[in-house]
Amino acid sequence: MVTRSSGWTVALSAYRGPVVDSPGPRPLVLETVPLTGSPWPTIDPFLFCVHHDDAYPEGNERFGPAASLDGRELGADFAGVDGWRMYHGLEVPGFPQHPHRGFETVTYVRRGLIDHSDSLGAAARFGRGDTQWLTAGRGIVHSEMFPLLDRDAPNPLELFQIWLNLPATSKLADPYFAMLWARDVPVVVARDVDDRVTEVTVIAGELDDHRAPPPPPDSWASHPEADVAIWHLGFEPGAAWVVPPAASDETVRVLYVYAGDVTVDDASVIAPTGVVVRADVAAPVVAGVDGAEVLMLQGHPIGEPVAQYGPFVMNEQPEIAQAFAEYRETGFGGWPWSRDDPVHAAERGRFARHADGREEEVVTPPSAR
Repeated sequence: MVTRSSGWTVALSAYRGPVVDSPGPRPLVLETVPLTGSPWPTIDPFLFCVHHDDAYPEGNERFGPAASLDGRELGADFAGVDGWRMYHGLEVPGFPQHPHRGFETVTYVRRGLIDHSDSLGAAARFGRGDTQWLTAGRGIVHSEMFPLLDRDAPNPLELFQIWLNLPATSKLADPYFAMLWARDVPVVVARDVDDRVTEVTVIAGELDDHRAPPPPPDSWASHPEADVAIWHLGFEPGAAWVVPPAASDETVRVLYVYAGDVTVDDASVIAPTGVVVRADVAAPVVAGVDGAEVLMLQGHPIGEPVAQYGPFVMNEQPEIAQAFAEYRETGFGGWPWSRDDPVHAAERGRFARHADGREEEVVTPPSAR
């Protein structure tokens, strides 16, 4: 997905790796950063994190909003008028075809549906609890549209998109499309001494012997030593849970508190705030009276130079120029769809058609939209 912000990646300024030893005990909370605007600040190996939360109205016969689009900046509608955005869509909200190279996109859906199409010929409709993991590698073009299928009720959509960098050795890997269906993604239910619940959705990594589905083969997350974890934490009011230590003292960890409030160790954190914590020790977290929602990103830094321009992320600026030249010449394989913003048939449930022709159909319960 593409934002119109000129700063595609925001870097946390005060923390780049393991804390240097200093006299006295090291604090658990290393830094807090307000989550103002979009995207959110990130730390290597992550490049980008954005939270989309749109209260779309009823849909029309073309899967767009059954509402006036007057006054919106169509093609770049990010203002959030009436609580929803068209983004780059002109008729259906979403992100029509656009290219990527040199990194991965991880799209985790909390509510609503997304229609995916790409230059590999892969396609999917996925929704609540599902994750799409796409390795752009040497180059891919894809679209992500948000079809408003319900014509009699609102169509809320909530998702996270995370960009995970690729090391230089994998920058030009073959592109790869993967679906991590909700049925296969572990949800760990933890109860504190007062029987209050914290639910941890393990999108990447491992928790208490519950391992997420494998990431694509060339992903940084496919290396055990990379210690990549992407978890969603849902806290009941007053619930307490201890985030276990990571495998390496060089791992970095950020807790994005985006709803409610928590206490991390002895630091009070009110949403929306990002919290950089030490990953080599356990982190006690207690939710406030209204509960809390937290996204955790963790990983061992790749530690390589980053050259980024728009949808391309390489190591050096000449590689960015080469990416643009190759995209102009080849289209990264071309676009096999009849329109820039393809959506799938209204009667289709959740499904995936992979580049090799393999198809998956997933039964969609009513609560999954």
